[in-house]
Amino acid sequence: MNQDMLAKVRSHTGFIAALDQSGGSTPKALLAYGVAEDEYDGDDEMFDHIHAMRSRICTSRSFDGGRVLGAILFEMTMDREIDGRGAADYLWNVKGVVPFLKCDKGLADEEHDAQVLKPIPDLNGLLERGLRKGVFGTKMRSVIKAANQSGVDAVVDQQFAIGKQILAFGLMPIIEPEVDIHSPTKAEAEVMLKAAILRNLDALDDGVEVMLKLSLPSVDGFYSELISHPKILKVVALSGGYSRSEANEILSRQPGMIASFSRALTEGLSAQQSEAEFDATLDSTIQSIADASST
Repeated sequence: MNQDMLAKVRSHTGFIAALDQSGGSTPKALLAYGVAEDEYDGDDEMFDHIHAMRSRICTSRSFDGGRVLGAILFEMTMDREIDGRGAADYLWNVKGVVPFLKCDKGLADEEHDAQVLKPIPDLNGLLERGLRKGVFGTKMRSVIKAANQSGVDAVVDQQFAIGKQILAFGLMPIIEPEVDIHSPTKAEAEVMLKAAILRNLDALDDGVEVMLKLSLPSVDGFYSELISHPKILKVVALSGGYSRSEANEILSRQPGMIASFSRALTEGLSAQQSEAEFDATLDSTIQSIADASST
């Protein structure tokens, strides 16, 4: 594991930019950015447009390692270049931003009010490629829809099982058991989730650490026990459908929790903006998220 990156994640302020929209979420992300579906033909052109958007964000003077601690990349982004360098290499060696890789292949069908991860074919091969390209860790997202103990346990146990496989490669897993913010039993699901996470943390060997990416909690400070846990490197928050202002406001009340926002990060950015307008919008966004993450 890259010790310089580990030290930065452990001690540095800032937040993690989630730039990992995949095939299913890319059209919506592009539409919000001002690129309509009739402006590209097929997946190749779609991914060219999303890579251009991500590159524009990463190369902006406003995107800096002082406020942006890390960035989560889609696999195809990791395999491409930003400003003539491999994406992970550019982020770390030019911007001082720690690169992570989205390693999951999406969600399985809902069962027991939850969606576990689909199988990840040749995960070992993907992890080896990530190591060669200079990523520090990975991220994988499951979803809990309601307070169903069977579903919660299935999500968390699978996440930790795959997390151990990732740790064995010397990479840092971000375990992401998202709780749907629209769930009518969100608070109850979070109680079950925290208990399942603590149970799995207890089963890890001493000295082993993982990261968590969680929905913003219904009760302020609810995840403080996880944030201070000796086997947790960092707890980050997803915006989960909240607007940026809502997400920032809730996050600012969670001491020790930092942002890992996707849609809330790109909110307000447009392909039609001039470079000055784009940089100014991104600068304001980054500052607001960094401020919310500093509590």
